[in-house]
Amino acid sequence: MLGDSQKSRPLLFLLLLVLAIAFLLPIFIVFMNSFKGKFFISDEPFVFPGGDTFVGLENYTSGIQKIGFFSAFGMSLFITVFSVAAIVFFTSMTGWYLTRVKTKWSSALFFMFVFSMVVPFQMVMFTMTQTANVVGLDNPVGLLVIYLGFGSGLSVFLFSGFVKSVPLEIEEAVMIDGGSPIDMFFKVILPILKPIAITVAILNVMWVWNDYLLPYLVIGTEYQTIPIAVQYLKGGYGSIDMGAMMAMLVLAIIPIVLFYLFCQKYIIEGVVAGAVKG
Repeated sequence: MLGDSQKSRPLLFLLLLVLAIAFLLPIFIVFMNSFKGKFFISDEPFVFPGGDTFVGLENYTSGIQKIGFFSAFGMSLFITVFSVAAIVFFTSMTGWYLTRVKTKWSSALFFMFVFSMVVPFQMVMFTMTQTANVVGLDNPVGLLVIYLGFGSGLSVFLFSGFVKSVPLEIEEAVMIDGGSPIDMFFKVILPILKPIAITVAILNVMWVWNDYLLPYLVIGTEYQTIPIAVQYLKGGYGSIDMGAMMAMLVLAIIPIVLFYLFCQKYIIEGVVAGAVKG
């Protein structure tokens, strides 16, 4: 049995290597083409930049100027940071409460959160947009509330699964010592939830940072995030400044990749722990 396992390791390594190349190759192609002239990208997309095709950092400087990259970056950063912070903060408390308080109402509310995960965004996007305009959520701050609503389903589900693996005796000991539910959550439960909280944060950061449709529908072009700003590199008659677009995509990818690499060790830990009794 052990020999068969050892023999299968090279095959498994080869399979993982092929998958890694398949996922990383598009990113490498975008990075490579960001240093090439826009007329050479369409004709020679898989050729390394060099000679007449190499333009250095020209695509980066022109792209930053054309779309107002730093302004869009600041808007994307604001929306992502505060949206994800609100999702983690509120859904962690909700997941803990719905898991520990067993009533028919808490069970019904939990299943409503789970049900929201299977409802396609396309089914509600037009009514959501009209509602946002009516109640005054068509601004960056209102967008945070909308992201909280759409991100709550999966987040509550993950937090609830993780809370089930936390021994109930820990909370009982805090209550015996005279601690209030608020003290117990922030001083005891929240530190224990750190792995799954970081997992939830990573998943939502990647979603919010790269999202184009929801900001476009809610806040339009008045407040441009990076995905919206990049669209302005399209010119008339279908022309696209491919060089500048590739460069801006690289700049948009870098923050999310760095964040993921910094927090990746918590992903498997949080998901596995949340699945213990989920």
